[in-house]
Order: sequence, then C-alpha cells, then structure tokens
Amino acid sequence: MRIRTNLILVFLLLFTSSAVKSQTYQASWESLSKYQCPDWYKDAKFGIFIHWGVYSVPAFGSEWYARWMYKDTVAWGNNYFKHHVKTYGSQDKFGYKDFIPMFKAEKFDANEWVELFKKSGAKYIVPVAEHHDGFAMYNTALSRWNSVKMGPKRDIIGELAEASRKQGLIFGLSSHRIEHWWFMGEGTKFNSDVNDPKYADFYGPAKVYNPFDTTTKAPLMTAEFMNDWLLRCTELVDKYQPQIFWFDWWIEQPELEPYRKTFAAYYYNHTELWNKGVVLNYKNKAFPENVAVFDIERGSTKATKKYPWQTDTSIGKKAWGYIEGEDNKTPDEIIDALIDIVSKNGNLLLNISPKADGTITPEQTNVLLEIGKWLNINGEGIYGTRPWNISGEGPTENPADDIQFNEYNNKKYTAKDIRFTTKAGFVYAFLLDVPTEKVSITALSKIARQGNVEKIELLGSNEILKWSQSKKALEIEHSKNNPLQNAICYRITLK
Repeated sequence: MRIRTNLILVFLLLFTSSAVKSQTYQASWESLSKYQCPDWYKDAKFGIFIHWGVYSVPAFGSEWYARWMYKDTVAWGNNYFKHHVKTYGSQDKFGYKDFIPMFKAEKFDANEWVELFKKSGAKYIVPVAEHHDGFAMYNTALSRWNSVKMGPKRDIIGELAEASRKQGLIFGLSSHRIEHWWFMGEGTKFNSDVNDPKYADFYGPAKVYNPFDTTTKAPLMTAEFMNDWLLRCTELVDKYQPQIFWFDWWIEQPELEPYRKTFAAYYYNHTELWNKGVVLNYKNKAFPENVAVFDIERGSTKATKKYPWQTDTSIGKKAWGYIEGEDNKTPDEIIDALIDIVSKNGNLLLNISPKADGTITPEQTNVLLEIGKWLNINGEGIYGTRPWNISGEGPTENPADDIQFNEYNNKKYTAKDIRFTTKAGFVYAFLLDVPTEKVSITALSKIARQGNVEKIELLGSNEILKWSQSKKALEIEHSKNNPLQNAICYRITLK
C-alpha cells in the first residue's frame, strides 16, 4: 500500500516537472513557503461562493441532507430522517441517489448568473465542484456519478468557467470530497440503499464516524481513497484551470499530509504554465499560514493578519444549499462584514443557494444587487486597498479571534464603529452605520501622529464637508446627503 501511495505521488510530481516551464515548487513545506499570494486576489476583496447540487432537490434542513436522512436524530434543529420517510418513503426504497434524476437544472443559465455576480461587485466566483455527497458537478472521468452523465446532463463547472472568463471574472472552484470518507456512514447501520453493492461506487467508503465527537478517532483513510482524492483534485486543475482552489475542513488529517503537499506543488507549478497567479484556500491547520490562504468559516478576526486571509459565509443564515424557509441576511449585515474583513487584510467569499432548477431566489438576488449598488459608490475604498496602520476603532468588537462561526455572536455595528483602509496615498474611513451627529475619529487626532489631515470627501457626494483636527480627534460634521442608507466612507488626504 505504501509503495502504491509513493508511486502515484512520484508520478504526479514527474508530470508536473515535464508540464511546466520549470519546477519551482516541490512537495515540501520549505519549498512551498516560497509561495506569494497574487496581487489580483489581494485587490479583489469580494467573491461569490455557490453551493448547488443534488441536496437542492429535497431543499430541507441543510446541504447535509445526504448524511442526516440516514440517521434518526435531530440535527441542527431538524429531523431529516423522519421528514424523508414521511415525504419520500423508507431509505431502502428511496435513497439519496434517487434525488439525482430530479436534479434537472432546467432553468440554469451560467451567463445570467455571472451577469448578476458582476452587478453585485464580486470579482471572482467559487462554485462547489463536488460536495460531501460525492456527486461531481463537472465532467469527471473518475466517477459515473456526475452532472454530465446524470441529472442535468451538463458540465456545470465547465459552463460557469466559460461564462466567468467571458465576462471578466476570476474563476475558482471548491472540493469537499475528503469528507465523503464518512459522510454516508450512518446509512450502513440499518436497511438502506447505502448497503446495496450496486451503489458502492457512489455511497462508499461510508465509514461510521461522528466528526463532531472529539473523543473518538477517525478511521484512517486508505491509500486508495487518498489517491482518488488527489486524482480528482488534479483532474479539476487540468480541465478547468481554476485560479482559486478552495478546500473545506478535514483535509488536515495527518495521513493526508504528503498528498496535500503534492497537490499544492502540482497546483502552484501551474502558475508558470498558465502565467496566472493562483490561490489555495484552507481551514484549520491544513497548511502553514505562509503556504496558502487561510479561511475562517462564518467568522472573522480581531486583528489585522500578516498574510491575506478570507471569510466564507452565506447569505442564508441556516444553510449553504437551498432550503425552504431560509432566513437571509440583510445587505447591511453583509456590507458591514465586508468592510471589517477588508480592513484586516481579508477577503469575503459570500455564498448563494440556487434552487434545484437553476434559479436564484428573488431574496438573494436582491441582496446581491444592493451590495453592488453600495460598491458602485464605495468600492474605491475596498478594491485594491491594503490595511492601514490600524484596522479600526469603536465600541463593537468581534467576539473571538480566528474562531469559526463567531458571526452568530456579532452585535450590530454603530456609526461609532470605524474601519480603515488605504490606497494611493488616501486613507478611507468607513462608518459602519449612517451618523446622526458629529463624527469623531480618535485615530486621526493630532496626538495620534497618523498624519495631518488636508482634505476630506464623502464618497458618492459632492458636498463640501466641515471638519477640524485637534489633539483629541478628527471631527467631521455629519452630512445629511448620504448617497445610501448603509455604511458610508470618507476619503481622507493626509499632508
């Protein structure tokens, strides 16, 4: 088994060295630490994540329907098992695979989607290529369970890649494949179609494991499964040339380390082949922070990070995939999060949840369009900026640092919560709510020595602002002509 593992790793490295102009990266942390995050990513700030797949058909509970429909318990406030039996019948008669013919995507139009994403102000997109359920949304040669041979009978990833490049957006994709090792395991405990050998190539390996139970160890992955994971990843690189490759959690398992290194070297060496900078996103401690771009799910950080990083979150508060009865965030909530993240050297990857037919709900469409309106006016202080001397000031703090899911504890920001960015000699000061009284910025007081203010302008307005700078603070008379009733941005010129 070990010999077979090493052979496939050596094969991929040899292929890399022959395919690119020079083999800059080898599969070692020392070599991979030469990686530099490309400027296009540091400038882009805002991207769209897309959770769309077979799980959009039942549209119940969450995109983890494929797991929880096989376990008679309450998960995340829902009993998927009982819902499934009541709605579709027993799991031996109607299993997860039986949703695939119902996933038709008959109204999906990649060009319309990308047009909407451009209007939202996003600069890149990251559709899910394969979720934990094991159904590939692309034309893979490694599994018959894919969107070209089944369901929509279309190469979803290929269509989105073509539409994105046609309209000038950076194309990326995500892989959640590694969690399939245990994702369908609950179905092996009773009479369900997971136990039918005819479908072992879809449901398997189906190991029994609870990833939320920290007292038990996960069953070690086999070389066969890890090789398959690596081949699926490299296939995606070769076929679609994504400039972002986003990994979900669980790839940090110790036995996968040589595979992670091999894939990173393979992917990064394609930078020279394509003449394009690429980004590898990871969670937890799967990679050293100087080797790839760290991602915090539904969370943020208190302090500015040395290396570029990213938050991934969803418009939907309950789920990532489409479900009935979703509770969506407001544009204000997302705009505030974007500003806070960008001020600390981060990017925001915002998820949408299309319906099974390929339509994006009016509610989520409206959120995207409202964000776009705001960015049309205030994007100057977002795109292409870098962190200033401090990220911000104000009474409202993020509740935890680098902790996933901490957005649920966030308090509503006020006009006294201020975040800073800088670009081309300007300092941009964002107020996270519309002020109703004089604005006071202590970070720009004379005693703070951040610089003497020469000029202040409100983005989107031609109004001449009244202001003064003292030893205590920079004070600005609030404007009654705010272009939008969201966060506002001052462009500040320092002497």
